[in-house]
Amino acid sequence: MTGELFLSHSIGKLTLMKGYIEDCVLRLDEDRVWRGPHNSIGNLVLHLCGNVRQWIGWSIGGLPDVRRREREFAPESRVGTEELLALLNSTVAEAIAILRGLPVERLTERVATQDGDRFVLEVIYQVVGHFQQHAGQIIFATKFYEKSS
Repeated sequence: MTGELFLSHSIGKLTLMKGYIEDCVLRLDEDRVWRGPHNSIGNLVLHLCGNVRQWIGWSIGGLPDVRRREREFAPESRVGTEELLALLNSTVAEAIAILRGLPVERLTERVATQDGDRFVLEVIYQVVGHFQQHAGQIIFATKFYEKSS
């Protein structure tokens, strides 16, 4: 029961935070989404997608590790709003599918991550916490840009 609750809660948090991020991106014009030399909202979304795909997709789901972290923050990584949101939605949908199909017995299995072996439960906890942290930054930046208009 605890394992199922943990997975369900994790899926719910990822879904909720994705919705908040999507709402923020849609409330801003494209220039504000990409404003800043480094941690723009757009770059943070790319960073979240890279993190989720690597930690859940690769570490738990066995998908190829195609992450290029440095590109997540590169100015030339800018894409249109529609493409950015499509990437966010497909990334979170893929992660949720992996988590929905995850047997609870695997929560105590050790898997390889970019930071060494971790329990699957730790990997999920890291991803959800990281996602919430950057969602908060995106929400804050969006409110700032709306007030400065």
